[in-house]
Amino acid sequence: MSDLSPEKAKAYWARTSGLMWTMLAIWFFFGFVIHLFAPQLNGIRILGFPLGFYMAAQGSLIVFVVSLFWFASKQNSIDEEFGVAEEE
Repeated sequence: MSDLSPEKAKAYWARTSGLMWTMLAIWFFFGFVIHLFAPQLNGIRILGFPLGFYMAAQGSLIVFVVSLFWFASKQNSIDEEFGVAEEE
């Protein structure tokens, strides 16, 4: 990344940190906020399980795994855009 001009490095960091804050917001929402509503969600049942339980045991984990792949893809595209992608 030392080949980047200061302006390009600043733009790269702005894009990277924006992606990081977006991921943090997604993590916070599915890690904490959804679970605050578990008692209200437990009135709804999916395959015999209360929705609050499903969101805690399955839904959040699925979102976390999918968001990791999405994050890696977005970060790779940012790296390629600024010419700092790793060689394969």
